[in-house]
Amino acid sequence: MKLDVLTLFPEFFSGLSNWSIVGRAIETGVLNVSYIDIRDFSENKHRKVDDYPFGGGPGMVMTPGPIYGAINRVKSEKSKIIYLSPQGKRLNQKMVNTLSKEEHIVLLCGHYEGIDNRIIENYVDHEISIGDYVLTGGEIPAMVLIDAMARLLPGVLSSSESYVDDSHYNGLLEYPQYTRPREFRGKKVPDILLSGDHQKIKDWRHYQSLRITSLKRPDLLKNCSLNEEDKRLLSRIER
Repeated sequence: MKLDVLTLFPEFFSGLSNWSIVGRAIETGVLNVSYIDIRDFSENKHRKVDDYPFGGGPGMVMTPGPIYGAINRVKSEKSKIIYLSPQGKRLNQKMVNTLSKEEHIVLLCGHYEGIDNRIIENYVDHEISIGDYVLTGGEIPAMVLIDAMARLLPGVLSSSESYVDDSHYNGLLEYPQYTRPREFRGKKVPDILLSGDHQKIKDWRHYQSLRITSLKRPDLLKNCSLNEEDKRLLSRIER
């Protein structure tokens, strides 16, 4: 996958390429990330990229010219242009799974009061939000999306099990995890995890995923593909 990030603050991403899963994806060659400074495409001698909004109002708006120039520099026929926006569809694992299969993604990071709407209407394929709250710019959402996609790229994690059991991947929250010591301040690891019976452990973990999802995020169950056994277990959990 090739990723181009269009931003006013490329230095914001300085540590990302060397960090954890994203760094591994870049090192193995399955992910190529470039950070493009939108100011480089400004025709203003002071590299100005914002102006007052027509019609009045607070704040400044990013002008269309520099953004168009940056998009035009990196865009190809296979590109998907994504604007990180509070007005976008809320990011979920299903969206991440789909996007991780794209060959080229361009992430557009807005700032100030946003960007000139003519860019959104004519040059953006998708608007994505990471949640219903206000951030200073699109850089943090872009980092969230990059990390979420990178871990799904082939060969990045040690095995498919490293992410298929993660919370949200299959619609459910992840089961509880434990490690050494077996007893901590009087609290013991569940005996079944020490039994060596892999099928019982698998069943226990699935039951715990259902239980935790039902307790913490029951809204997620509406979009899960549940079989009859799952429904029976949920009925038992709810009782």
